[in-house]
Amino acid sequence: MTKQSALLAISALAVVLLQTGCGGEKPLTYQANIKPILDANCVKCHVPGGKGFNKTGLLLNSYDGLMKGTQFGPVVVPGSSVSSTLYRLVSGKADPSISMPHGMGPLPEADVTTIATWIDQGAKN
Repeated sequence: MTKQSALLAISALAVVLLQTGCGGEKPLTYQANIKPILDANCVKCHVPGGKGFNKTGLLLNSYDGLMKGTQFGPVVVPGSSVSSTLYRLVSGKADPSISMPHGMGPLPEADVTTIATWIDQGAKN
């Protein structure tokens, strides 16, 4: 393991520990922690008239839209990031042709960790 990869692993662990309450932090919420990530990276395509919305029906400009999911089913399984399509798509764990944000590559690791932690904590609004 290189020094840089060790530092990245330590940083990711620190983020997880802080976000799961080990540092006295509050649980993550959609409004405070997830909406800003989606607004910056996803909403432009996942609103009425956008390519992502037109293709899947996934509306990402509100908590209710996200939790409703797509025409194919839910994308968030509260309590289980590994079972959640949203996590798999933004973390690069899906086929590259459907990874999100489309054409941008996976989100930064800190954002992916935030989304995973929020889902694992129960995906609260």
